[in-house]
Amino acid sequence: MSDEEHQFESKADAGASKTYPQQAGTIRKNGYIVIKNRPCKVVEVSTSKTGKHGHAKCHFVAIDIFNGKKLEDIVPSSHNCDVPHVNRVDYQLIDISEDGFITKSTVPANWLSNVSKLFFHLDCQIKDGFGEGKDLVVSVMAAMGEEQICALKDVGPK
Repeated sequence: MSDEEHQFESKADAGASKTYPQQAGTIRKNGYIVIKNRPCKVVEVSTSKTGKHGHAKCHFVAIDIFNGKKLEDIVPSSHNCDVPHVNRVDYQLIDISEDGFITKSTVPANWLSNVSKLFFHLDCQIKDGFGEGKDLVVSVMAAMGEEQICALKDVGPK
């Protein structure tokens, strides 16, 4: 045996996946699905009957959870679809930078960073409330390496 020290450098994550497989026939309205490599919320599902030479097909209509675009996909009901891991966490708003980024309170270890780009619909409400000295809580949704503010709560004056 030698007295050498061995160091291992890991550049990979802990093996956590951005998606998981789920059988198409079990995905329901208000669930999540990945369509064209985008995380989406399902707004409509219809299933065709089994044809003479094939599987029943599921037709998904879904909305991208980050940009609001409508996407559609048709998948055999017995095949697997990718479903994104979607997390929604509330944070206390600490500060807003001039370029539209916010700093939020304690960040869980699995989150990408401690800043999120202001969601355009909430931009004015967040800036105005923060400017008035209100104590604000932002809800941040994260999926597939993206995160975005999706809701705002006013918990009173600071």
